[in-house]
Amino acid sequence: MGQFQSDHREVDIAELQELYKTFVVECPSGALFLHEFKRFFGVTDTTEESLYMDNMFRTFDTNEDNTIDFLEYVAALNLVLRGKLEHKLRWSFKVYDKDGNGCLEREELRQIIAAIYSIKTGATAKDETPLLTPDEVCERIFELVDENGDGQLSLEEFIKGAQKDQWVMKMLKLNVNPSGWVIDNRRKRASL
Repeated sequence: MGQFQSDHREVDIAELQELYKTFVVECPSGALFLHEFKRFFGVTDTTEESLYMDNMFRTFDTNEDNTIDFLEYVAALNLVLRGKLEHKLRWSFKVYDKDGNGCLEREELRQIIAAIYSIKTGATAKDETPLLTPDEVCERIFELVDENGDGQLSLEEFIKGAQKDQWVMKMLKLNVNPSGWVIDNRRKRASL
């Protein structure tokens, strides 16, 4: 966790103990599986959000054993709560890069944007900006960020583009603290 040093304090022993207690209650086996991760966020395999959750889970499962263990859980929370902007952008890039080839194609970007739209319906009311379609968002991002015009976004282009344009930043930086989604999904299920 030392790699995230900044003006934020490190996680202390008492916090780790509390995190562990919470983790063990939620995951008595000591591992969080994909289906449990999705259930926590109220996402089923039949929804558009499933792709987004698959990719998010994949990025948190750093040892690629198809589970999130306690250390990966703490690292994910550290990113969510204390991570620097560049780290959050790097993580967002990994979520978007479904095939893991180190660059984003239009379809990868469009699919994740469509999934995010599905999760966050009606998110523009306070912004007073008309909601663009996922295809329109994708095209606009490529126009603004694809510096070499090769039809792909490298990690460098992704980070530079997000840092130089507020709209691009808002579109590309994933909300890694989706507690609002959990609350909204629980309300939806309760009303059914």
